[in-house]
Amino acid sequence: MTTYLHTELTREIIGCFYHVYNQLGYGFLEKVYENSLAHELRKRGMVAVQQAPVEVWYDGLRVGEYYADLLVEDKVLLELKSVSRLGDEQMAQLLNYLKATGKEIGLLLNFGPRPEVRRKVFQTARIIQYPIAQEQK
Repeated sequence: MTTYLHTELTREIIGCFYHVYNQLGYGFLEKVYENSLAHELRKRGMVAVQQAPVEVWYDGLRVGEYYADLLVEDKVLLELKSVSRLGDEQMAQLLNYLKATGKEIGLLLNFGPRPEVRRKVFQTARIIQYPIAQEQK
């Protein structure tokens, strides 16, 4: 089995995601899932910052500010969705958040009709995407 950066932490986060998904199911707004997941992460002893600021810089000038849904242990960025299916635009959003923050690991978590997890790794010279099992009950 291959070991990835922050494997244990991402495993715990994904476990919390499935726990929340199994309790709430599909159909709520993303904010409901964000609040629930933040609570579950904190309940298990993790530091989870909601709406973590992401600044975008260009040519030495701050040109934008966005907010990532959750930042866990100052290591893993979480972007939450509640859509029928994840697409390239959501992956691009997560990748841009990683680039802007310098964080290396991001998880895209979809509280859609079927739970989906995508793990994105950003390292200065390369981008790696790992598939994650689609369902965990």
